[in-house]
Amino acid sequence: MAFTRKRQREQQLQLYSSKERFSLLLLNLEEYYFEQHTAFHVQSQDSHEERKTRGSLKICSKSVIFEPDAISQPIIKIPLRDCLKIGKRGENGANRHLTKAKSSGISLIFRQVYFIKEHNIVAPYKIERGKMEYAFELEVSGKVEDVVETLLQLHRASCLDKLGDQTAMITAILQSRLARTSFDKNSLAVSSSKSFEGASNYIDYLPVIPHKDQEILVQGSADLIEWIGMCSVVLCLPEERGLPHPCPAENHATEHTAESYMLQWQRGLLSNSQYLLHLNNLADRSCNDLSQYPVFPWIINDYSSPELDLSNPETFRDLSKPVGALNQERLERLLTRYQEMPEPKFMYGSHYSSPGYVLFYLVRIAPEYMLCLQNGRFDNADRMFNSIAETWKNCLDGATDFKELIPEFYDEDVSFLVNSLKLDLGKRQGGQMVDDVELPAWASSPQDFLQKNKAALESSYVSEHLHEWIDLIFGYKQKGSEAVGAHNVFHPLTYEGGADLNSIEDPDEKVAMLTQILEFGQTPKQLFVTPHPRRITPKFKSVSQASSYNASVTDSPVSPGEESFEDLTEESRSLAWNNITKLQLHEQYKIHKEAVTGIAVSCNGSSVFTTSQDSTLKMFSKESKMLQRSISFSNMALSSCLLLPGDTTVISSSWDNNVYFYSIAFGRRQDTLMGHDDAVSKICWHNDRLYSASWDSTVKVWSGVPAEMPGTKRHQFDLLAELEHDVSVDTINLNTVSTLLVSGTKEGMVNIWDLTTATLLHQISCHSGTVCDAAFSPDSRHVLSTGLDGCLNVIDVQTGMLISSMASEEPQRCFVWDGNSVLSGSGSGELLVWDLLGAKISERIQGHTGAVTCIWMNEQCSSIITGGEDRQIMFWKLQY
Repeated sequence: MAFTRKRQREQQLQLYSSKERFSLLLLNLEEYYFEQHTAFHVQSQDSHEERKTRGSLKICSKSVIFEPDAISQPIIKIPLRDCLKIGKRGENGANRHLTKAKSSGISLIFRQVYFIKEHNIVAPYKIERGKMEYAFELEVSGKVEDVVETLLQLHRASCLDKLGDQTAMITAILQSRLARTSFDKNSLAVSSSKSFEGASNYIDYLPVIPHKDQEILVQGSADLIEWIGMCSVVLCLPEERGLPHPCPAENHATEHTAESYMLQWQRGLLSNSQYLLHLNNLADRSCNDLSQYPVFPWIINDYSSPELDLSNPETFRDLSKPVGALNQERLERLLTRYQEMPEPKFMYGSHYSSPGYVLFYLVRIAPEYMLCLQNGRFDNADRMFNSIAETWKNCLDGATDFKELIPEFYDEDVSFLVNSLKLDLGKRQGGQMVDDVELPAWASSPQDFLQKNKAALESSYVSEHLHEWIDLIFGYKQKGSEAVGAHNVFHPLTYEGGADLNSIEDPDEKVAMLTQILEFGQTPKQLFVTPHPRRITPKFKSVSQASSYNASVTDSPVSPGEESFEDLTEESRSLAWNNITKLQLHEQYKIHKEAVTGIAVSCNGSSVFTTSQDSTLKMFSKESKMLQRSISFSNMALSSCLLLPGDTTVISSSWDNNVYFYSIAFGRRQDTLMGHDDAVSKICWHNDRLYSASWDSTVKVWSGVPAEMPGTKRHQFDLLAELEHDVSVDTINLNTVSTLLVSGTKEGMVNIWDLTTATLLHQISCHSGTVCDAAFSPDSRHVLSTGLDGCLNVIDVQTGMLISSMASEEPQRCFVWDGNSVLSGSGSGELLVWDLLGAKISERIQGHTGAVTCIWMNEQCSSIITGGEDRQIMFWKLQY
């Protein structure tokens, strides 16, 4: 990465030392490049001789630009609006004593001229005023009349009062030239990363037009001019002509969603910096567009201490508030104005991200962009990016300054902090020249500043609170009543869809509106409409960060301790899941007459219990490979089974509304719970409590232990809680410590219940059909559900947000997972391995000849048994 940055820096310096000095940045806003000609700037001497300077004459829609070949000579820019007369050389009344080569000369009489980049030094433009005449001699003399005619037409267009009239006339000029020039108009394409390219030389430098779509084919010249006339060159940064400092680690992958990146970030596979870059990219923000530049937060609140203490919460900015709300006194003044303001109301008169703010930070590496934006001038020296501490103080106290940061503050390239180009950026009131950015006392160098800034962004405090800032910028506090409550309301035009440009008929009004939208600042596209979950990963695994992340754990049932996930078997579990794609079939047995519905295995792994729609509970010996017992409780299907601790009792649920307790030692039914009014679909057990789901639309919680011996007095089960649903419940599961329960219904609803209070936390409609299976991740932070619609959905337990969804062609009936990877049983009989973080299916393993209906995995995740509609149970082994 450091080597890459060095090369980019070298390329930047080469850019400023090259002979090619002209760029679109020399054009005005809403101006475009038209054509160019090799020419000579002809100047008369006192001896009535001519001095010729060779170069390139560039005809633009609002100016004439002459770029001398000698870089010691300045670029000359003459605004067409300031021209008094345009004609062939000798026709304007001046230089009539010079008759040589008049036929190839063009004369311009004007009242203002700009001199730019003399000696190829980037500096504010020099302006000369007063009546002047310049003559230019074309190398191809036959072009003079055409060029003069074009200039006269463009001059008339530039002098029109209304921009709409200017655009219409320029359209007609271009149409006329296109009609006389043979080339493929289909080659004119507008792209987010490429300039217009056509066969004709006067299309070589057409600017990039930003648009939501990746590529728009211009259907005709009128559309071309309309786009050009309504867009600002400075806002468009194509890769080949854009900022010399590219966006760090920008990822343009389109296959991921905000939710899938969220899952990766939550589980520690993305750093905070990487996650923010992904969110910016998904919100259509790019380092190639100043009007939609990536936005990053101010993190540090302390820029005066000699040492930076990242263990102290007071070191950090409050990420739950926008910049404008960090100073309570200023906020109160703004709120008073807001309350008195007529509709549409807004709290802040400026934005947290705009082209001006981006170039404020980047002026030292992108000076020409600043000059373009500021009409050939740098900003006042005292308003420049002089000091980190001063900038932060102004954001806290200033009446109109609410800007956030850009990604460069968390990268490794220090060039935006150092005046390597030795630019003359002006002198401050105190007399000191503007040079390198002044750093906080706790930073020994620009490199040290960026390293500590990055460490702050990846710190535990920020990891625990970054979701609050995401809610403001990309999330549910961006708009509406939540934005009002969070003091996060900006001008309506800054929001996506804030203005309907298509409804504005007046071209001037439309251009003014679009210019205001682009230059004032734009709020990112909203990515989340519900509260963003906090980061919960106990271990930070980003390759770019060699530090650990300690997630805070609250006392709520949503975030219990995860000791069971951190025990001695973690290494073996991780090894098993890393090799889950290497699963191989070891043995298979057909022991039922109908589909297998449930699997339970004794602690030592020797006995396998299965239930089936053939109404039997069967006990299979793994050692002898023989069926040892077959038990029938009724003539209706059994839906699931489980073993109680101690391996003395197996429980089966039945479609006859009952739950049966079977004593393994005595070989007899020892108890029956008649607890429901319809089929019992699934049962769970923890700490002497039974949880039963039923098609009668309830989940019931029971206490009590079955009778110790068959034939003794039936035990009385006490109903502790009844969790009511609107429709039949097809599956349930508990989290590790049984404080939460997830239920899935016939109509595709996933419900998350707090068992400590028997209350519904979240109800999420995430499947189009029956929910087949649902289970918590080992850390209890997420729920995975599968359904007959073939989807796998990941839900954040804390917020109830659906954060990831993947689809397959067939129903997924059952699964096991470790939080990152999933092994599911499909309707085709295959076992599918899913990479949730990569949002893809990693492996397909052929297994049953009918749907896979149930999966059992041991605690070490090394042994797997599946049951299917083909009446078989299959034993699988991992190949390491």
